[in-house]
Amino acid sequence: MKPEPQSESELLERAWSVAGLSFAELAQEAEMTVPPDLRRDKGWVGQLLEWHLGATAGSKPQQDFEKLGIELKTIPISYTGKPLETTFVCVAPLVGIHGLSWENSHVRNKLSRVLWVPVEGEREIPLAERRVGSPLIWSPTQEEELQLKTDWEELMDLIVTGHVEQITARHGEVLQLRPKAANGRALTEAYGASGRIIKTRPRGFYLRTQFTAALLERNYA
Repeated sequence: MKPEPQSESELLERAWSVAGLSFAELAQEAEMTVPPDLRRDKGWVGQLLEWHLGATAGSKPQQDFEKLGIELKTIPISYTGKPLETTFVCVAPLVGIHGLSWENSHVRNKLSRVLWVPVEGEREIPLAERRVGSPLIWSPTQEEELQLKTDWEELMDLIVTGHVEQITARHGEVLQLRPKAANGRALTEAYGASGRIIKTRPRGFYLRTQFTAALLERNYA
């Protein structure tokens, strides 16, 4: 793995150095095997870029580049530059959340400074031949932060009041809450409607594609 970058400019320089390269070229340097597809290896592209950029956090709750306070997000895009899927932000806390505010939430921490790396995501391009796009360092504008905060507060209110099971992917304008587990058997604790603890599937916060599409359009236009 490459050493941890010591500054934002060094990180951005590294991200530019891999732009235009294929996954096969990057995997060869990292001595990684390109999987046939991403069905069983969903996090593979992220791990490949973490290796090249020197990210340290892995799946821990802090940012990928903790010293720099920067999170890495790869974003699969279509031929027209539109995001092809929602972007996972972090696992949602379902218990022990009284007194938690937007200001000290994982979502805000993760999204305060993001290195976006677009990657080719069209299914018919073989994984090995897909290329990495131009990087972008981003922080939410006041308007974007307000949108995120509003959705986060609405979703957390539903969790705290025991309505986690009633939350659907339709809740939230830009941020949504969805089950996050490789299989439906993995269960975690949450508040039930009666205030008692129930077992439910783990949930994750995801950015909707219209939010990331607008962000990319504004910054790459």
